[in-house]
Amino acid sequence: MAGTAANISTTPSGRLVAVSNRTAAGGESKAGGLAVALWDTLVETKGLWIGWSGRVLDRETDRVLKSEEEGVCFALSDLSRRQYDGFYLGYANSVLWPVMHSRIDLAVFENDFFADYYIVNEKFARMTIREASEEDFVWVHDYHFFLLARMMRVRGWTGKVGFFLHIPFPAPDSFRAIPHHRELGEALADYDIVGVQTGRDLYNLARYLEEEFGAEELPDGRYRVGERVVRLLHCPIGIDVESFTHAAEDERAILAAARLVKFLGDRQLVLGIDRMDYSKGLPQRFEGMAHLFDQHPDVHGHISFTQVAPPSRTFVEGYVQLREELDQLCGRINGDYGDLDWIPIRYLARGYAREEVAGFYRIARVCLVTPLQDGMNLVAKEFIAAQNPDDPGVLVLSQFAGAAEQMKEALIVNPYDANAISEAVYRAMHMPVDERKGRWAALMDGLRAQDLNWWRRRFLDAAREDAEVPALT
Repeated sequence: MAGTAANISTTPSGRLVAVSNRTAAGGESKAGGLAVALWDTLVETKGLWIGWSGRVLDRETDRVLKSEEEGVCFALSDLSRRQYDGFYLGYANSVLWPVMHSRIDLAVFENDFFADYYIVNEKFARMTIREASEEDFVWVHDYHFFLLARMMRVRGWTGKVGFFLHIPFPAPDSFRAIPHHRELGEALADYDIVGVQTGRDLYNLARYLEEEFGAEELPDGRYRVGERVVRLLHCPIGIDVESFTHAAEDERAILAAARLVKFLGDRQLVLGIDRMDYSKGLPQRFEGMAHLFDQHPDVHGHISFTQVAPPSRTFVEGYVQLREELDQLCGRINGDYGDLDWIPIRYLARGYAREEVAGFYRIARVCLVTPLQDGMNLVAKEFIAAQNPDDPGVLVLSQFAGAAEQMKEALIVNPYDANAISEAVYRAMHMPVDERKGRWAALMDGLRAQDLNWWRRRFLDAAREDAEVPALT
């Protein structure tokens, strides 16, 4: 991974200390996402990564499991069964996740959930204080740890703490649906800097703090919230572009693509790659494809829509219902439009390795990325990075994906509109190669300009007290 660690501390001894629910310790992948973004800076500062071990025990424990890789220290802790159920499955994924994705109807509000969320944030705050120094920069990631800085401050921590929210921040009225929203909002002000994915997220968060706590914007762009001053930063996460381009040319990618080409014959591939999650808009996507088959019978037998959707959070009721709905939709659509020698939808409820996915992207004529709400959606960016420059595919992208703010050369659609999805796919299938090349080249330029290293540098540079942060357009 290329890149230079940003100057994050006024003292040479300052390290980067990352805190996230899951880490890249041991067998966890360092091939994508957060691990790629942080690893260079963690290595260069001999940093520390704090998080959950992934283990669930019958009893509570404060034991810290320590290890080291490439000079980076890991400090991990187990969760008890109650903490896992209440903090992770309960508050994080049955309250915060649906509300932050504007699905209040799917939220499960139980007082015990917040109590467990509070306890686990307290546990990791104590752990961070023990393991880190106030000369370090502590960078906390995502909705699991809204309260962490507050827990550290009440214990006397005066060092710098930043927070990045990877998922959307909803409209203020939606956020207020959370019974303990004020505790969460006040806790955000205890961070020195809070980063979000999109301009819309920034607007929603600033408006919430203004309406709820009388936050005042200062001349330097920071916000005064009570006695605290916090910088709010628009900072869209990118990908390691060259790494994913190389992954698409890997031998495993080529073999995976060859398997798929053998099945496709001369049919065009329309591809979807998503976790099985209600935020991804999969039922609406299936209905959009059904509309295509209904309105454009000339595509029958000439395309194959393949949806890869590995199950996630299978113990949460909303996910079980989604799986059943997709099973039924796929059966109905294939029954209505299929033929002896053509299956309109191939729906695979399993995952594939990164290189295999890159191979699938490489041969797809169309990639459907149509979430109902998404903080960013890196599938959209990975699809573009994996393309053959001489024969690139077309990205059909939801207007509600964070990536849509940056990727305007994609075909942008309303994911609730089956006709819009249908017509975008039809247009993409018939798009001249010169137009496909032009759109792809512009999208690649954007990916390279605001890649993963750019994201990391922007956040860490902005964390400095005297930072002047350019606005994004």
